[in-house]
Amino acid sequence: MILLRRELGDVLRHQRQTQGRTLRDVSAAAKVSLGYLSELERGEKEASSELLAAICAALGLQLSETLMLVTEKVAVAEALSQPVRLPITPEVAREVVSPAA
Repeated sequence: MILLRRELGDVLRHQRQTQGRTLRDVSAAAKVSLGYLSELERGEKEASSELLAAICAALGLQLSETLMLVTEKVAVAEALSQPVRLPITPEVAREVVSPAA
């Protein structure tokens, strides 16, 4: 199952680590407890829109940019979770529709 909070946490962690910043640094800049930010990054908590905006600002990201990155991750996860459809020849289709008695 795809969990939005997990995908969001992955994006936030990746952005923070890409910038070479610590949880302590970002939590102080966003005025969010270090423990809570850690839980958000692990996908254990869901952020309110106000909290998410504060974290994005602390990371120097637009909220829309962050949500687009999350959307891309969710789309990839959805594609990977879809069953693979194999092409069926007309002969096989007839056998499936009317199996021999």
